[in-house]
Amino acid sequence: MPTKQIAALVGTGALVLAVVAGGALALRGDETPEPMSATASQDAMVTSFPDLAAPTGDPELTGLASAAPAAGTVAEVAGPFDGRFRFEHLTLSDRAVSGGVKITSDVSEILDLQVVAGFYDASGALLGERRYTFHLDEAHDHGSAENGHGHGAGEAETGVHQDFRIAVPPDLRVQTSSAAVGVTVLVNE
Repeated sequence: MPTKQIAALVGTGALVLAVVAGGALALRGDETPEPMSATASQDAMVTSFPDLAAPTGDPELTGLASAAPAAGTVAEVAGPFDGRFRFEHLTLSDRAVSGGVKITSDVSEILDLQVVAGFYDASGALLGERRYTFHLDEAHDHGSAENGHGHGAGEAETGVHQDFRIAVPPDLRVQTSSAAVGVTVLVNE
């Protein structure tokens, strides 16, 4: 083979090799991640929702305003966790509404629970509301409860069942003839 032809073949081979190698690098170029610094990886975990306002206060049950339970009864108001529990032995006295919340979705310990009670007059008009809040106190292996605006007296809790008692506000005791309850917070294992 003449020297010119060998030189042309070698030149063409080198050109083909350069094109193939360049194409492979171009395909791989944007797929190789840049190393991240510790600061960059921390920033990557931050999420922001600029148009979403942070919640304030306790969650509400919109159904309390229109529940209008019959005199002498305790009605159940729909809430976001209804498929995970059931109310048990709901009662109303002139001093409190009481009952229990039993977990039905699984058999796991209640970590946080909030029950809201609305109090109504004889015509079914909402007079006011109060809350019962339970937080599991793991250090003592039993719960602490907040009843309305003060602390509860150690209502019974057995992991998947939590009794509650919500006092009728003193200024509403004479007028209250019915109540409605619902769950606004439920966290279990």
